[in-house]
This record gives sequence, structure tokens and C-alpha cells, in this order.
Amino acid sequence: MIELIPAIDLIEGKCVRLTQGDYDTKKVYNEDPLEVAKQFENYGLRRLHLVDLDGARAGRIINYRVLEKLASRTSLVIDFGGGLKAEGDVEIAFESGAQMITGGSVAVKDPAVFAGWISKFGCDRIILGADVKDGKIAVSGWEETTDQELIPFIKGYYDKGITKVISTDISRDGMLQGPSFNLYKEIRDAIPAIYIIASGGVSSIEDIERLAEAEIPAVIFGKAFYEGRFQLKDLIRFTEKNN
Repeated sequence: MIELIPAIDLIEGKCVRLTQGDYDTKKVYNEDPLEVAKQFENYGLRRLHLVDLDGARAGRIINYRVLEKLASRTSLVIDFGGGLKAEGDVEIAFESGAQMITGGSVAVKDPAVFAGWISKFGCDRIILGADVKDGKIAVSGWEETTDQELIPFIKGYYDKGITKVISTDISRDGMLQGPSFNLYKEIRDAIPAIYIIASGGVSSIEDIERLAEAEIPAVIFGKAFYEGRFQLKDLIRFTEKNN
């Protein structure tokens, strides 16, 4: 059964969402991320994808106090990303309660550093962020597109020990038009053993069901929930099978 991972994106400590990574589209959904996280926990969800959008833009961890609060006051298993460029930032994230971190930009711009994190902290605690725009990897809060192609990028880190990848089709993110099913099929076919976490575009329960039928291991959802496209009670049939 597919693993459901709700997302909380942070700007100035508030729960927000962007559209296609554009900071000018920021919409605040709740000023108290803890309240949102407790809702997820109360409905049987076990995981949380927490993104420091301030950090992604600044290139350093910023919202670690929010991470600390959520980790200490819920039982959610949190993966944290955004602005993690230096080992010191990764250590702050783990010390603040993250059980995993997601690295995207650093994996592109400083592969030796990212490979060092895999060795030091363990491949079970490091998730590769592979966000794609027009078939190429995008970094720096999606404000910069590189010339690196998706599959070779993931394969290179799989060979270095990475076991989990969060991949977002930026063109789908926040658009509520459905995930990029073909993208995840392409990753699965090329690297069958990697744990794919689909992200971006989920608009309905049916999208989640379709990803599950395609044997995609996990999915991150955000805007569809915040916009009322489905309610947490609608997810119980998934969480009950996982518990």
C-alpha cells in the first residue's frame, strides 16, 4: 500500500503553498504549522515532509525552530528540506528532530559534499531531491534549471547508496492537474529498486489510487488537502492498511 506523506511548506514560520515554485504565488493556509501537523497525526498519518522555503531561497537553514516544535510535540516521522547546503545545517536539522533530510540543490552543485552526507549520516537518513523541469533537474528553490537529466542524476546517486528519491515535476506542482504518472513510471523502469516518493500535482483521492495501482511506493500531498479537494478522513482507508 502506498505511503501517504503530507507536506508543510514554511515561510516566516507559517504554513504556505506556492504554485510551480513561484514565491510570488504564496498563499498562507495556517499560521500555526503545529496545528496542521497534529491534524495529520490525529488521522493516522505517520510521516511529514517539512520544507523550509525561506531556507531554500537563502541557502541556509532558517525554520529549524518550527521543526523542533513539530518533532517534539508530535510523533510524526519528519523529513526536512530546504537550504541544506552545509554539513552544519544538516546537523542542526537532525538535532532539531528531523529523522531524515532531503538534499536537492547541494546534490547538484556540490556532489562531493552530498556523497559525504550519505557516508556520514547513512543512506537511510538522506533522501535525494530530484525536481525536474522540462526533463532537466532544477535547483535553488526551483529558480534555476540545470543541464542535468533526471534519470542519470538519480542513477548516479543510487550507485552511491541512495535508496529514496523525492521527485517533483515542477510543471505539475500546485496546479491540481494530477501527478506526472509517466515520469514516475520512467524512474521505476530505469531504477526498479529505488523508493520513489511522488510529489506535485495530486488533485484527488483518485490520483493517489492511480499511483498506488502503478506501484509507486509513496506520495507527498499538500495543496489538494489545503484547498479542500479531499479531507483527511478520506485517507483513512489508506492509513488503516498501513497501520
